[in-house]
Amino acid sequence: MQHNLAMERLRIDKWLWAARFYKTRSLASDEIDKGRVHVNGVAVKPARCVLVGDTVQVRIGVVTRSLVVKALSDKRGSAPVAALMFEETPESVAQRAALAEQRRLAPEPALSLTQGRPTKRERRDTDQAREQQAADWGENAPRDW
Repeated sequence: MQHNLAMERLRIDKWLWAARFYKTRSLASDEIDKGRVHVNGVAVKPARCVLVGDTVQVRIGVVTRSLVVKALSDKRGSAPVAALMFEETPESVAQRAALAEQRRLAPEPALSLTQGRPTKRERRDTDQAREQQAADWGENAPRDW
């Protein structure tokens, strides 16, 4: 009877670890302490117990997932078993899909760089221009040149 009662409630850090949102329990605790996990809309501490039916919001990177707790387990199983422990809300699924589409359509950051490192000739020209400017300024030249 005691074991059954214990599985009606489970620490949020254990549940997040068992549901495979974080690789270790200490990572889950750290993220909870940073305020990235809410239960029923309230920021919680790692020792907070979750119950079946609670709504958990987990922010991982830029993505916030809203989940309904379906089952409790203090054992970390395979991914298919972990997926049975929660159900993501339709709004959360739609929001994640919209973010993924937005990232897909965003331009590649490296393409904004029209040129890479300066060539040896360009570097010489830059140095020469700085020396000329320093000579023109005389005593008033900035010290970091």
